Amino acid sequence: QVQLVESGGGLVQAGDSLRLSCAASGGTVSNYRMAWFRQAPGKEREFVAGISRLGSSIYNTDSVKGRFTISRDNAKNTVYLQMNSLEHEDTAVYYCAAGTRITTIDNAGAYDTWGQGTQVTVSS
Repeated sequence: QVQLVESGGGLVQAGDSLRLSCAASGGTVSNYRMAWFRQAPGKEREFVAGISRLGSSIYNTDSVKGRFTISRDNAKNTVYLQMNSLEHEDTAVYYCAAGTRITTIDNAGAYDTWGQGTQVTVSS
C-alpha cells in the first residue's frame, strides 16, 4: 500500500502563492488517481483538485479554478498543487489522496490512502 506525505504548507498573506507536494512511497504513484482535498475548521472535507493516472485529465472545484493547478511527476512519485492568488477562505488542512478504483473523482470515500495533511493559513 502506498504511503503519502504532504509538505509545503505554511502561513502566507492573501494574494501569495504556495506549492504543496505529495510524495509517495511503498508503491508506484502512476497506478493511482490522485487528488487534493482540504478541511477547514468546523467544515467537512472538500475536494479541491484531481488528476488521472497519466495526468491527461484534470479536475478542479469551482472555487479554485484559475488559481490552483494540480500536476504530477510520476518519475518522482510526486503530486503537486500549485496555489496562486491565495485567499483567506483557502485556509485549511490540505490532504493528498490516492485511489485505484475512482469513478467519482470528487468523492472522498472512494480514495484508499490519505496523507497526514499540511496546514495552509492565509492571512487577510
